[in-house]
Amino acid sequence: MAFEHRKDSGRLMAATSKRHEKAPDYFGEIAIDIKDLTKVEKQGDLFVFRLNGWKRKSQSGMTYLSLSIDRYVENKPAKPQAKKVDDGFDSDVPW
Repeated sequence: MAFEHRKDSGRLMAATSKRHEKAPDYFGEIAIDIKDLTKVEKQGDLFVFRLNGWKRKSQSGMTYLSLSIDRYVENKPAKPQAKKVDDGFDSDVPW
């Protein structure tokens, strides 16, 4: 069965041979749904993705890393409001 791409997931496989010393140790693909990139942190012109990875074994016995993009965006807390100070005066007094 061929590898099937799923939204925001992919895989990295170890290179079995390297043709030169700068060749990558791992290769693979990741499928990203770009329609909702607004849910991803942006730094300048870059979209920053948090990746998750799991070590897995294929049916043929090859070890690889299964990847997924974590699109969870932490809600940043609102700025704290100034605390009301009880100065002993009743603000409902009409004068």
